[in-house]
This record gives sequence, C-alpha cells and structure tokens, in this order.
Amino acid sequence: MILLLALLSVLWGEPGLCLEEDGGFTFDGDIRQFVVTSNRLYIATEERLYQLSHDLTLINSLTQRGILKTVNQQDDVQFYRVSDTAEWHDTFSINVLLPFTSNDSLISCGVTDDNCSYCEILDLKNISNLLYREKIQVGPLKSSSRSVSFLVDVKKKLQTDTYILTAIQQNKEKPENNKCGVNQQTVNLQDTDNKQGGGIFSLTDGASGTHGIQSKGDVEFVDGFQIKSTIYLFSNVLSAQTNRVRLIWLEGKKSKTDTFKSLRGATLSVSDGESSRLVASSVIPGEQPVLWSGVFSVDGGDTDTKLMVFDISPDYSRNTDRDPDFYTSVQSEVTPKILKPKAVLFRHSYMTSVLAVRQRGWMVFFIGTGDGQLIKLSVDRNYHAACPTVLYRTSDDRKVFPKLHLDPVDRKHVYVPFRNQMKRVPVSKCSTYTSVQECWSAQDPYCGWCGSKSSCTFEDDCTDSDWLSILDESHHKMISHKVEKDTNGQILLNIHTHLTVGQEVSSNFICQFTARSSSICAPNNPPPQFPQCTCILSDRTLPADGLHVTVKFRLGSTQLSEQLRLTNCSDISGPPSSVLCQQCIKAGCRWNINRCSWADQTEINDSVCQKVQSGKNFSIPEISSITPSVVSFYGRNHAVLSGRNLDDVTAVRIQADTDCTPKESPVWDNTGFSLMFHIPTSDIKGVVNICLLLPDGRCHGKAKITYSSLPSCTNITPSSSWISGKRKITLMGSHLNFVEGVVHSHAMQDVRLPRNISSQSCRAVFYVYLISLQYLTYDSPAARSFSSSTLFVKLANQTLACSTKLSYVPDPEFTSFTVIRTGEDVRITIQKKTDKLEMMIDELSVWGVHDNTEYQCIVEAKETSNNNDFFTCEIKRLTNPEFEELLVLLSH
Repeated sequence: MILLLALLSVLWGEPGLCLEEDGGFTFDGDIRQFVVTSNRLYIATEERLYQLSHDLTLINSLTQRGILKTVNQQDDVQFYRVSDTAEWHDTFSINVLLPFTSNDSLISCGVTDDNCSYCEILDLKNISNLLYREKIQVGPLKSSSRSVSFLVDVKKKLQTDTYILTAIQQNKEKPENNKCGVNQQTVNLQDTDNKQGGGIFSLTDGASGTHGIQSKGDVEFVDGFQIKSTIYLFSNVLSAQTNRVRLIWLEGKKSKTDTFKSLRGATLSVSDGESSRLVASSVIPGEQPVLWSGVFSVDGGDTDTKLMVFDISPDYSRNTDRDPDFYTSVQSEVTPKILKPKAVLFRHSYMTSVLAVRQRGWMVFFIGTGDGQLIKLSVDRNYHAACPTVLYRTSDDRKVFPKLHLDPVDRKHVYVPFRNQMKRVPVSKCSTYTSVQECWSAQDPYCGWCGSKSSCTFEDDCTDSDWLSILDESHHKMISHKVEKDTNGQILLNIHTHLTVGQEVSSNFICQFTARSSSICAPNNPPPQFPQCTCILSDRTLPADGLHVTVKFRLGSTQLSEQLRLTNCSDISGPPSSVLCQQCIKAGCRWNINRCSWADQTEINDSVCQKVQSGKNFSIPEISSITPSVVSFYGRNHAVLSGRNLDDVTAVRIQADTDCTPKESPVWDNTGFSLMFHIPTSDIKGVVNICLLLPDGRCHGKAKITYSSLPSCTNITPSSSWISGKRKITLMGSHLNFVEGVVHSHAMQDVRLPRNISSQSCRAVFYVYLISLQYLTYDSPAARSFSSSTLFVKLANQTLACSTKLSYVPDPEFTSFTVIRTGEDVRITIQKKTDKLEMMIDELSVWGVHDNTEYQCIVEAKETSNNNDFFTCEIKRLTNPEFEELLVLLSH
C-alpha cells in the first residue's frame, strides 16, 4: 500500500502518547553522518549540514542543495550551493564526514545528483567557509552504514602524515560504478594535504604507485579506529552459507604501501556456527591489553543480540599480508587466528549501538536499541554486570543510530541519535536516589553519597572528600555480617562495609554495637578498622528468640545504621530446602552439607542455596503457554498461564538474563492446568524469562515474556459521535493490541472494551521505512452535552491520553421515508437532515414493519441534496410493500 503525503504527516509526527523526555534537536531529514569534536557536533542529513554546540544549540546550518557548474574545463564540474529560497537542481549527499581538528577543517565527501563523487573541505569553526572542493571519490558512492572512514596517522622517518582511511562495503553482485572517476579498492588511504606528494585526496604513494587492500568476497565494515600506531578494522565477511566476523590489524608506519602490507587478521568466534554478525562496536579505554566490546547478532537477524568483550591486542608473530579474505596483491589460503570472547556481558533483543567508557574501576556501556532505548550497563573488573538501567526510553519504537558519542565537554551526557533527532541524555540520575542505601544500591560508578550535601551526587559535585561510593567489585549488600564461634566458645559478630571512601574518612571510622540500649561487646573488643569492625559478644549464648542488635557507623559526616537479629546458627534446622538455606545465609551463618552452622573465614554466598534439594517431593511444573506473552512495559493484569503440574505453584518469577533481583507475582485461580497472575511493570523493553516458584524455593518451567512499547493513537475515524453514544469508532496507531479499554474525559468511569483490533503494514512514499499500523474499534459512550471529549486508553494499571478528541453532536434526525416496488423487490428511500456526522451506509441497519413482522432492508446507497441525506435500501421478494413504520438502528 502506498501512503499519501497527508497520511505520512500523521504517522511521522509526534506520537500520540509520549513520556516526558529530555530536550533534543530535530533535523529536517534523516541523519546520514554524525561526528563529535572537543566542543562541537557536526551532523549531515539528506539536505543540510549542521554545526551544533555540545549542548545541542544550533551554531550554523548549511544547505546541501545547489547547482552543478562547469568551471574551467569541460569535465571540471563543481557543486555550488544556493539559498534556501533559490531554484536548485542538485543535492550533495554526504557519505564521509571527518573533523580534522589539528588542521581546523571538516572533510565532507559524497556524491551529487549526477552520481559523481565530490568532496569539500570546510572551516571547522564556521562551516559556511568553504576552503577547498574537488570532484573526486573519497569513500563509498552510496549512503551506507556498512562502510567506515576515519583519519589515521602514519609515522615516517622525519614526520607523521595524516591520511583518510576508507573501508568500503563490497557487494560483488552489485558493484559500485563511479562513472566520473576511478573505482577505489576495498581499503584505501588518501592524502589530507597538498604537501604529501600526490596532492590532496590522492591515492598514490609516491613512486610506488597506487595501493590499497582488496577483498576476496562480499564484506560489510562496522567500525575502525587507531590506537598508537595500530589500526583496527572490523567487518562482516559474507557468503551464501556463512558469515565471519573479521578483525584486521595494520601498522601505520613508513608509508601507505608499508601500512597496507602490514596486514594481519583474526576471526572473532562467538558461537559454534557461522551465522553471527557484528552489529556495533566500541573500544574500551585503557592500557594493555586492548579490550574491545561488540554487539553481535547471534542468529544473523536482529532479535537475539549479545554484548561481548574481547582482547584484541595485535599479534605481531603472524606473517603479514597473508589472509583468506583480504590481500594487497595476491590472494592466499591461510587459517587466521581465532579470538574468543573474554565475557558475555549482556543479552538483549535489538541492540543497535554501544559506547564503552571507564569510570573509576568500572567499565560502563551505553547501549542503544532498535526499539528506542538507551540502556546503561556497569561492569566491574571481574566482568560481573550490575543491573542494567534505562537512561532514556521512547514510548514508540524509534531505532537508535549505530553510533553513540560522549559529550566531550562535561563527559556527563551521551548523544543519542535517532532517525531525524538527536538527544543529549545524562549518563546518570544520581539525584533521584534520596538515601545512602539507595545511592549505593544503584551500583552506579558515577554516583556517591556526598556527606556535606546529604545527597547522591557526581564526585566532582561534592566539594569535600566525604564522598561514599561503591567498590571496584560488585556486591549485593552495602553492609554484610557473619556470626562466628571460636574454639573458646565466644561468639563474634563481624561487620563488613562495602564502600569506597577518602583517606580522611577511613581513618575516622567508628562502629557502635548495642542491644536493648546497652553495649553488648566484651572489654577486649578489637578497635574498628575500615572497612571492618568486630564485636566479641560478652555473653556466650544467644536468647532462644534471637538477639536484636543495632550497629551504628560513622564515616566522616555520614552516619549509617543496620538492624540485625542474631540467632544460634545450629538452631536454624529442619528438612533441607532452598528456603531454609536462605534463612541461614540471611542470619550471617554458613550453609554446609545440607545444614546451617556457624560462619568461618570463607565468604558467604547465597548462590549455594540454588543447589539445595528439597526433602519434600513436589511435582515439577511445566509451562505450555502464557496469554498474552507480549505486553507493554506497563505490564498486564489477569494474564493466563497454562501447563501441567501447576498445583503447588506459589508464584510466577520474572527474571531478566542479568543477575538482578527477580520479580515475583502471586497466582490465583490455580486449577492445576491453568492459573492467573499479573505481569508486573518493567523498566526495560525486551525479553524476560519466566519460571514457576514452588514452596521449597525452587523455580521450574521455561517461558518468555516480551516487554514492548506503549500504545500510540495517531488518528480517529469518524471524529464525531451522536450524543446518545454507541457509534463505532476506529482508533489508528501502534501497539493498540495492548489496550484493555478506552475511556473519555467526560465519562472516565465508563470503560469501553475493544470490539476488534487488526493490523496492517504500509510502506511510506518518501522513506523506505515499513510502518506497522493497528486499528482498534469500540463503541462510543453517551454524553450529556455537545462538546469535545479527550480519549484515553487503559492498560494494566495506567491510563494514557491520546492526542485525538471525539466531538459530540445531536443524534441524527430522520424525517420521512418512501416505498417503491421494483419488480418483485421493494426499494425504500429514507430522508435525514444533513449534519456533521457524515454517516456511512454501513452504520445503518433498517427494518420495515408490517403486522408486527420485521423485514430487513439492505442499505445500498447514500446521496446528499438540498441539505438532506437520502439512504436507499432494498427488500428482496416482498409481496406486500405497505409498512406502518421503519426501525433504524445506528451502528452495528
């Protein structure tokens, strides 16, 4: 189906339902290229080039529309811009955008409308100033996210030269054809200065001629960068049966030719098969080894993506210029080095981009998704990930651009590009955490508790050294304790704080133990030494009902307290179960060989409880289906789960792939074959795992629930209803299948249930995007006055406003009817006063009544004349056409 422009303006406008979002910048077209310098952004769209400050304030905007003129020679055709109001015939489409900061210039290259390559060099400080232009190919001829370009330095004897490296997507069946110049090779190096021998943009390397790297087959490039002298290039090498993720190392030394011939390669292996594909890439800042993160599509599509970490330190022991996929002159058949991931950090649907940064001892990954999310994942030095948090989330499914950048000025914001929009999102929301415990529990390396401000802040926002933050290793508790018993029978309470503090704070660390308002520690109690303090109990026995202890800490100006209940570890007894094990660990005791005992010097870890076998035999539940299995991130009430052996199930556990605290939803109406439960809300769109909880703490069964975007209603038809209500109304939008009811502002308690929900996929005229539309029909409620009513949709426990309104007008007024026989049939014409309802023939049901018998009349046509509407209907094979009255039913 081809949509008209008027419909496109509805579909691509602001969504009807939006979260309150941070400010951003909206462009006049799709983003093609996006680069960042030390204090500015440069964005190329289809028809403009933008220069923005780091806070997204517009500095300059340059049209890419113009005309082509022949200058000196017949083949010397140049592109000249025109004003926004002047007539234009050509567009300069940018495929390469590179800030050359040391030269105060911006390199932009692409093609004009005659499919010829063209380059410009602009003033980096003011893009309106054109410094140089030339008709020459630099980079791909077509706009492609599967080609990369960046500046590299090649160190020579007496100087270091900067070149443009372009790695161009190769498709052997559809090769690029530059009708106005020389077709380039797969990987190229071009001059940035006239003094480099061959002239600006030259491919030649002095007397040695033109050199580059060729590819054996089809290849898509994903990313590239340079660290010191080593150049890294990442690509997907494609064939009909397989896909290999390849890494190329080059040494930027001596010359272009020597750089190309230093080629070494490796294959990144992420699964047993060869269907994986690299989607996005980011190097992790730091010294040796060189760590790099990549988003991989495990199944070759977009739905199953993983974030992995590799050590990509170059291997200089292997022979150069010998690779099965890339070569400078002669192909070779060799087996490349295989690199395996050091860790799989995160699994999520539709990851599209990643940016890795270092924050103190943590690695922080900002992840863009295909359904409009920016997710932050903090990972400690042992590759243990904290719970992911959503920094930004669209209510619809706008895809995040493949490249993310950090604000270079304050380093506290991430630039998140969408199709035609740029958002500047804070890297953390420290101020939302209102207590020390909340601030610590966020496990956010950007946040810490500032004692002087009594608030959670960034470190540089805390003016003194009294800043409490998380350790370099992930922990589940800010304060943990163990209860030990030594050989003399004395009970020791050991407290450990998992915090990072300044030197002055740690030297003034104070602990105080009390029970029933008095001290409980023996006189020979050791002094506290951060991060630990120990209390040797003066009594060698604990009360049968336990001892309630308060532990108070002082760290600088910050005071903390912890309430504990000490229990004789050997008294925690009973048949082994996961629940009993958890009770033992929570008491600070140790679980060993299916029983609870006093703790020792070993670390207490509740993961041991997952392996405990229950003494009671419960039937293992199985899940066959969950309805619905796809919901909005607001969840869904009254979900139905079906399966076998459900009798003993106490709750449904919802767990993401990460090691976060799961959510548990109670069950009811459990028949043993089906049960009901509420699907809770989720901060993250994506897939979660479902299992069924038994009384012994074990969880069985496997199923998945997908959290998706909120409904969005963009249009309504018809836009009015008769005041008595029950007119069939159709909402148009996206994700309307999540809607549980429709309400109006004049009758919020009258929930109208959807009559039908259908879907349709449409393709836009000017964009290649596939638009998935849904249609929801319902009956309008009655109203008491002629006015407009705002629509709301209900889902789970939320009510969301639509951007559309429904107008109420008087009920239709039917004034007369006439009956005419046509052969064996009867034709009836019904007259109605013209109004604003614009009624259609399918909204009327008509019956003629004779001798208390009703005869259905099929409405066939509508005409309008002299401020009256005439509806014509027909009754087949009727012998007596005389009717005392007509019954007219509105909507059906």
